[in-house]
Amino acid sequence: MTTSSPHTIFHVDMDAFFVSVEELFDPSLKGKPVVVGGQRDERGVVSAASYAARKFGVHSAMPLRTAAKLCSQAIFVNGHPERYREYSAKVHEVLGHFSPLVEMASVDEAYLDMTGTERLHGRPLRSAHALHAAMKSATQLNCSIGIGTSRLVAKVSSAKAKPNGVLWVLPGQEAKFLAPLDVGAIPGVGKVMEQKLHALGIRQVGDLARLEERDLEQRFGKWGLALAGKSRGLDAGGWFDNAVGENVDAKSISHEHTFNEDTGDAERLRSTLMRLSEMVGRRLREGGYFARTLQLKLRYKDFTTITRAHSLEEPTQMDHQIFEQARRLFFANWKAGAPVRLLGVQASNFESGPGQMDLLEPSRDARWQKALAAADHLRDKFGESAIGLARGMKGGFRERVHENPAALPGSSKKKNE
Repeated sequence: MTTSSPHTIFHVDMDAFFVSVEELFDPSLKGKPVVVGGQRDERGVVSAASYAARKFGVHSAMPLRTAAKLCSQAIFVNGHPERYREYSAKVHEVLGHFSPLVEMASVDEAYLDMTGTERLHGRPLRSAHALHAAMKSATQLNCSIGIGTSRLVAKVSSAKAKPNGVLWVLPGQEAKFLAPLDVGAIPGVGKVMEQKLHALGIRQVGDLARLEERDLEQRFGKWGLALAGKSRGLDAGGWFDNAVGENVDAKSISHEHTFNEDTGDAERLRSTLMRLSEMVGRRLREGGYFARTLQLKLRYKDFTTITRAHSLEEPTQMDHQIFEQARRLFFANWKAGAPVRLLGVQASNFESGPGQMDLLEPSRDARWQKALAAADHLRDKFGESAIGLARGMKGGFRERVHENPAALPGSSKKKNE
């Protein structure tokens, strides 16, 4: 009986991607503590930090104001999402030369299934070094590459290879490699789960691997079984349910905006909802989705947060229809004049096709579709702020530097008929 050879999976992670792209356009930033995501006095969070800034404890998702306190000499940069999309596309192009099975996990990281490519690219280490060199030549950016028999092992090993390195966990050595690592190193184990495991005396992955699957299932249900598999280096549930390169439908699409200063200005709030609706509509059209359920998120100055949803008779992906529902939900629930800290718009309950067209004016829907497609094309070329509906102009805000932006390479997998 023959056994199939193990998979060879690469995880390619661009080193300090946002900062590195900024350095290409402003070489004076090299070697300095740089924070991307906004200015030091704003309410936003850090999108990326240079290695020099990280030495002071600055990290992504940290409030910008906290980063400024930890590293007063840091240079704060708003960021340029259009540049990151451009370079992400270059990264995607390089990866496509090495494997037809590429999955962009975010704007700056990807998985490649390199199984069966040895005759073309050589053994894993050789092909990884070739990919390393090709990436540097095409983009002038560094990357780190983890190699394993699963996506989980490849992702963990790429983190250990940073910066600008390559690490291969040989087949059969997965459990040994993972055993001494903290359980928080397992993808999908967040702070809350990490604390629960620590409370049980489970601090290292090896501690987790020694437990019976039955015990883990009793404590954590299906996630406990997934943890048991992950501790041995398997792609067991959670983040890794699908094959590399397989199209996975999104469950929801949302965009939020936190105001730098709380506002009770009704016109500004209305315009911000329009801009958020445009951003959600763009992502829906990019994925080929039509949303039946739309949800508003409203957070007041005191952090009191409410969400309200409405299900449509016919699903949509049109900006003006999304805005109309968001506007109705907002004004039905907002305490008039009360300062608002955050607004968000979410679309969910997706369908693959449009609902019934307006029987009275069927051409109106077609004109909207054509106009929005043209707007999307302009945004692809010139950035998200290149064009928008007039109603949303007063609510214009800087596009947040995001790991999963619109126009992510490889994201437009579903085509509208």
